[in-house]
Amino acid sequence: MKSAHLLLLGIIFNLAMVSTSHRALAQTQHWRGPDQNGNFGPGDFPSSLNTNTLKWKSPLPGKGTSTPILADNKIFLTCPAEGKDCVLAFDFQGKELWRQSLGAEVPGKHRNGSGSNASIATDGKRLFAYFKSGTLAGLKLDGQILWEQNLIEKYGPDSLYWDHGTSPVVTSSGVVMVRMHQGESWLASFDRQTGKLQWKMPRNFKTPTEGDHGYTSPVITNLNGKEVILLWGGQHLTAHDPSNGRTLWMCGDFNPSNKNFWPAVATPVLIDDVAVVPFGRADKRQPRLHGIRLSGKGDVTLSNRLWKTDQHSCFVPSPTTDGSNALVLSDRGAIVAIAPESGKEIWKLDLPEHRSSYYASPSVAGNYFYAAREDGTVFIVDRTQSGRLVSEQDLEERIIASPVGFNDQLLIRGEHHLMCFSRK
Repeated sequence: MKSAHLLLLGIIFNLAMVSTSHRALAQTQHWRGPDQNGNFGPGDFPSSLNTNTLKWKSPLPGKGTSTPILADNKIFLTCPAEGKDCVLAFDFQGKELWRQSLGAEVPGKHRNGSGSNASIATDGKRLFAYFKSGTLAGLKLDGQILWEQNLIEKYGPDSLYWDHGTSPVVTSSGVVMVRMHQGESWLASFDRQTGKLQWKMPRNFKTPTEGDHGYTSPVITNLNGKEVILLWGGQHLTAHDPSNGRTLWMCGDFNPSNKNFWPAVATPVLIDDVAVVPFGRADKRQPRLHGIRLSGKGDVTLSNRLWKTDQHSCFVPSPTTDGSNALVLSDRGAIVAIAPESGKEIWKLDLPEHRSSYYASPSVAGNYFYAAREDGTVFIVDRTQSGRLVSEQDLEERIIASPVGFNDQLLIRGEHHLMCFSRK
């Protein structure tokens, strides 16, 4: 009876994790929304961001770039404050409810980086936060610390050239963290209630210089009725069993020319049973984009690649989806809709040229595609009209975090403020 009960709980959890969003729920377990693909579901979201649509604007105590998440009718994010790594909670009117300090802050190295790059994950009862300092913590929704540990102290420092960007993710059995760098790379699962290590699995691949550096986040999905961890980095896409970390299959050959300085930064987007995997250096006019079938066992390199192109991709911002196509935002502002099965271009829109780049991953909410440029200008595109530019607005502070849609409202995290917009 106990095993049957656990199986039922696992099935319920998996359905909640991977079901397609039919509405913009006020809960997002991970930084890319309810389905980890940057799509926040249907709704009546704002088509312009200005003083008429600004609902509230709340100050933040320090520079952080993590994307806010939603749970328990609250907004949660990571942020430094007075030299400490912190988790902050806000209500839906922008009032700060509580602030919990953790370990000492380690500031970011990149101009757009911080010690609070990784976004929070939640299982609906607890929050899980990671920081550049190495602190991994589990908290109750009221801010009480359940457990806290330092993964750098336990497993050694990372050798990433830039700031850590990988966010924790929640499975039916634990909270998963990943390290991909030059050295011993691994993925590990920790008990959500206690923080105790459940398993730790090596994940190492021989790559050209910096090809083993990874800033992506795992994606939890359901393949053939089973929960699976998908991970892109080390120039391989791998699938893992969340109960023990065992590799189910792997796909390589993403860099046959052995180019140096091609780390994995953007997280793939999943559309049905296809992963659209961004790679190359789109920021240096060397884009690569791959379509990979999510199935099989062992090495699927020769069997599962559906297509590849050197015409479109993104380096930093992760692609999203309109539910049918992948929507790819390049670092310089080209938006392309790609058919996942064929790689065919459906439509393309070039946003206005500017010296600033795009670091925030774009989001879809309702009919709109939201793209935030690093200088603080947000572009709103009607995705239902083959990419028609609807509006642009300079919010007058840097934006690196991704827009978040909920309850017909849009959250924008800037360098100094958390902002909420609504057309009502």
